[in-house]
Amino acid sequence: MSEYKINTKCVQAGYTPGNGEPRQIPIIQSTTFKYATSEDMGKLFDLEAEGYFYTRLQNPTNDMVADKIRQLEGGSAAMLTSSGQAANFYAVFNIANCGDHVVASNSIYGGTYNLFAVTMKKMGIDFTFVSPDASEEEISAAFKPNTKAVFGETIANPALTVLDIEKFAKVAHEHGVPLIVDNTFPTPINCRPIEWGADIVTHSTTKYMDGHAAGVGGCIVDAGKFDWMKYADKYPGLCTPDDSYHGVTYAERFGIGGAFITKCTVQLMRDLGSIQSPQNAFLLNLGLESLHVRMARHCENAMKIAEFLNAHDKVSYVNYPGLSGDKYHEMAKKYLPNGSCGVVSFGVKGGREAAEKFMKSLKLGAIETHVADARTCCLHPASATHRQMNDEELLACGVYPDLVRYSCGIEDAEDLIADLAQALDQI
Repeated sequence: MSEYKINTKCVQAGYTPGNGEPRQIPIIQSTTFKYATSEDMGKLFDLEAEGYFYTRLQNPTNDMVADKIRQLEGGSAAMLTSSGQAANFYAVFNIANCGDHVVASNSIYGGTYNLFAVTMKKMGIDFTFVSPDASEEEISAAFKPNTKAVFGETIANPALTVLDIEKFAKVAHEHGVPLIVDNTFPTPINCRPIEWGADIVTHSTTKYMDGHAAGVGGCIVDAGKFDWMKYADKYPGLCTPDDSYHGVTYAERFGIGGAFITKCTVQLMRDLGSIQSPQNAFLLNLGLESLHVRMARHCENAMKIAEFLNAHDKVSYVNYPGLSGDKYHEMAKKYLPNGSCGVVSFGVKGGREAAEKFMKSLKLGAIETHVADARTCCLHPASATHRQMNDEELLACGVYPDLVRYSCGIEDAEDLIADLAQALDQI
């Protein structure tokens, strides 16, 4: 499918049926797979043959959908996970262990911040958070001798900051580490971070890729460009023998394009088991088939709503990269020329109390711990997804007490604007 454009890949990539085979991706709803001999199965356990033996590691349905996402992102290998949180955890934990360090943007989803700053810290992995607007020198100053990766979000949730991917990739590569980018909000329809220097791309497929609030999931895509063996001392997990697989060295056996995902699958998924269910992978694929159509509508609606809010006298500020006056507009023109996402964040005059009153008055926009859905929804992050953060941490990642995250669905924009107007009138 490499010769086809991305819109065609959304519909057709990942699975090509043979003569008389199902037109839609089949759901392989089986935990196990039968083999004729123990020797045949043994080759799978020794990583000497391709195939499936237990769905906790791999499943054919999952692999077909992962391959579609791989092609959309332009990577060399990919795998599905049970959630976006699992994808980010695996992507980091695959190369950073107890005693290691990671540099991350401080403008990231609250759940990811907690994963890094609290849970993974308990595992002995230290994180230094830097502003997405930091200079190359400031980013570089955050590095330590044991730094193993740099992490950021293409468009931060919910602050809507836009990551300068080239800048962060440049600094990461100067220090001999990969850049991991969570590309959930723009999806590969609006941005392909690998083309700008990212080495690993992650997704919460629960969001736009699924698009219908039907199935939780995540994905990791390897660009296949980072030379692990060049920094063998820094990445022993990839570059030295794994005793649990008879001494296989992933970077040698599977090369630059396959080592990262292979290790992540046969080691982390084997031991931690955050697999996406085949049924959810099937639902995800249905969402992917219309992703290119839906993203255009999400962005169209978001732009109209951002302009409406920006002119409203009860709104104190609007964050949306598509707005000409937005702080990240020029960055968005570079990385997101065809649109950013369907999420708009804004402040309601009157602070937290006014924001909560506004949200209660919405009729079409439902209050949900969700985002990037076909249906419009909204959230007050300081009271929900980011409530574990203190005021200083909230301010650092661009989440203010009056901030509302409004995720524009694919309804008629005029109906959404009318709903916003009547809710603002209630304040």
